[in-house]
Amino acid sequence: MDVEIIQADYTDPRQSKDLIFVLNAYASDPMGGGTPLSDFAKANLAEKLATLPHAFSILAYVDGEPAGRANGCETPSSCACKPLSNSHDRAVLEKFRGRRLSQRLLEKVEAIARERDCCKITLEVLSGNTVAKNAYTKFGFAGYELDPATGHALFWEKAL
Repeated sequence: MDVEIIQADYTDPRQSKDLIFVLNAYASDPMGGGTPLSDFAKANLAEKLATLPHAFSILAYVDGEPAGRANGCETPSSCACKPLSNSHDRAVLEKFRGRRLSQRLLEKVEAIARERDCCKITLEVLSGNTVAKNAYTKFGFAGYELDPATGHALFWEKAL
């Protein structure tokens, strides 16, 4: 089994296509929301990501076939006065699971975060996604709290 983990080039037609392919599979899965990407997202995502200097994507290939992906975005950490890297939309296609690809994707995310002098990597995970939570814990991620009296941090959203 030949595994290749690369930082995607959004201007490369094959990599852009593979990025969308894996993301659409993830979006279609219940853990990714259960709804395929819109035609608009499929047609424009790679081009849009290419315009964002702090965005990056990682692709995993197994024997030349797209197998997984992770997105990342650098943003400032005000308290640390350094950037942080948020990793999101991580996915490994079902037929490639159990081959440590999630760990290898996270290794590449971490390498990029270190190159960019980030103070930390953040990610979100569904509370019911035990497999992903175990993978992230194994890699060194954990929930956090600033003070036990104030509780654990939560990830919230407001759709616009």
